[in-house]
Amino acid sequence: MIVKQALFVALFVASLTPWVSAPIALLGGVAFSLLVGNPFPEFTKRWQPRLLQASVVGLGAAMNLGVVARVGLAGLGQTAFALSATLGLAWILAKALKTEPTTSLLVGVGTAICGGSAIAAVAPAIGAKSHQSLVALAVVFLLNAAALVVFPQVGHALELLPAQFGLWSALAIHDTSSVVGAGLQFGGGEALAVGTTVKLARALWILPLTLVLARVWPRGEGASVRPKRPWFIAGFLAVAALVTWLPALAPLGQTVAAVARQVLVATLFLVGAGVTREALRVVGVRPLVLGVVLWAVVSVTTLVAIRAGVLVAPTL
Repeated sequence: MIVKQALFVALFVASLTPWVSAPIALLGGVAFSLLVGNPFPEFTKRWQPRLLQASVVGLGAAMNLGVVARVGLAGLGQTAFALSATLGLAWILAKALKTEPTTSLLVGVGTAICGGSAIAAVAPAIGAKSHQSLVALAVVFLLNAAALVVFPQVGHALELLPAQFGLWSALAIHDTSSVVGAGLQFGGGEALAVGTTVKLARALWILPLTLVLARVWPRGEGASVRPKRPWFIAGFLAVAALVTWLPALAPLGQTVAAVARQVLVATLFLVGAGVTREALRVVGVRPLVLGVVLWAVVSVTTLVAIRAGVLVAPTL
């Protein structure tokens, strides 16, 4: 038992280093739980949501609310429509595929806003279980990896302008980090700037959406008890506002956000470690099908709208 505990602690600490990525941490936690067994189930259950919330607060330190808000307000109607349509389509697909409601919601939120960060914010607010968060995160990470390969190639093949590619990647790629990666592969510059700014603007929708879901979504499947209000979202906004209004804190803010991203990686190890064989057996592969179909529809429709001039990249 001592060896198992020491190995668990060592892997958790390793996940706090920059050499371990989010997918590796998540898969490492799953592998450890399934092959060795989680020696600290109570610790995992207690600290996983707390660390997720702390990470979300820290991520706000990398945001400039002025620029992001200007871009967000410019496309407010479009974003609201896209968010509603994506979540509505996720609900329809969930009914058709008969997937878990909570898992389906997390996949939809991750697709509609900003991938793992949105899932990390929403999951504790709605009382999602470890295996539900795991499946949603796994789907997002898989599609992020695919986007890094597919999007730059499609963008060059269709001769998209840099601003058009940046807008497309921001609307159709899940995580901000993958939007940055795709923009760099496409050529950087305007594609990277537009993609990052639009994605951060969309990330602000985490705030109202999480507050609404915390109020209307039952804790667990079919439970009548509502979860606590996600006050950590207020912390996210407060940290972002502080860094924006005090520009001298911007370098410190970037450092805080970098630490928060790595804490989020370590937390994903705990998410994986909280998964059991029984939970995975219940979930099945249908959520992956839901995620792939949802992502394909969003990617194609946004690309068509950008090519047709319906969606226009903002001027920074």
